Amino acid sequence: MRALFLPVIAVVSTILLSGCMHTASPVAVAQPSDLDAMAYGTPSTGPVAATGQGGAIPALRNAFAAAPSPGAYVMPAGYAPGRRDAAYHLDAGDKLRVVVYGQEGLTNTYAIDASGSITMPLIGSVPARGRTTAGLAAEITAKLRNGYIREPSVAVEIEAYRPFFILGEVQAPGQYPYVPNMTVESAIAIAGGFSPRARRDIVTLTHTDPSGAMRYEVPLGTSLKPGDTIQVGERWF
Repeated sequence: MRALFLPVIAVVSTILLSGCMHTASPVAVAQPSDLDAMAYGTPSTGPVAATGQGGAIPALRNAFAAAPSPGAYVMPAGYAPGRRDAAYHLDAGDKLRVVVYGQEGLTNTYAIDASGSITMPLIGSVPARGRTTAGLAAEITAKLRNGYIREPSVAVEIEAYRPFFILGEVQAPGQYPYVPNMTVESAIAIAGGFSPRARRDIVTLTHTDPSGAMRYEVPLGTSLKPGDTIQVGERWF
C-alpha cells in the first residue's frame, strides 16, 4: 500500500509546484487621490498599477514639463545689445551735450524737457523727442544756418540717459539712473533684489518707442533701455 501511494504523492507534488511557478507576482495598486485630480482635471476611474516611475508626482512633473510656458520670451524689435546712441531715440529726461564748434556760447549741456524739446540760445526751442542724436544735430544745424551762423558745425552726444523704473516684488521699487549695457537682472540688483514672494524667472517689460508702448514677458538676461519699466510679479507658491 505504501508503495502505491508514493507515485501518487509525486504526481500531486509536481502539479502543485507547476501551479506555483506560473502564479503571477503580486502587483502594487495605487488608489485615486486628490493630487491626481489636480494634475489631470478628472478623478481616476479605477486602480492604477504602480511602476518604477509611476505615481501622481512624476505624472504632475511631466505634465508641467510638457505644458507651454506662461509667456513667450518675445524680444522687442530693435532690442539688440550694442545698438545704443546711433539708433537710440531721444525723449524727456535725456541730457545732451551739444557742441557748436567755434561757438562757446552755444556749446552746453541741455536736458530734454517734458514737452520733448531742448531750448538753446538764438534758436530757442528745438524738438528732440523721437529723434536720434544725428537727427537732432541736423535740425540744430539747419536752424543756426537760417540767419545766425554761415556754416555751423554741430555735434550731439548723450551725456546722461533718462532713468528706468522698476515696480512690484523688489526690495526698493522706484526710479533709478540708467547705465549703459544694463540687463533686467542688474536693474533688480540695483533695486535691492527680489522680495521673498517675487517670481524669479520672467518679468514684464514695458518699452516705449515712436510707435507707442509695448509690453513683453522677458527673461532676466534681457537688455534694458532708458525709460523702460520693469514689473516683477508675485509667484503663486
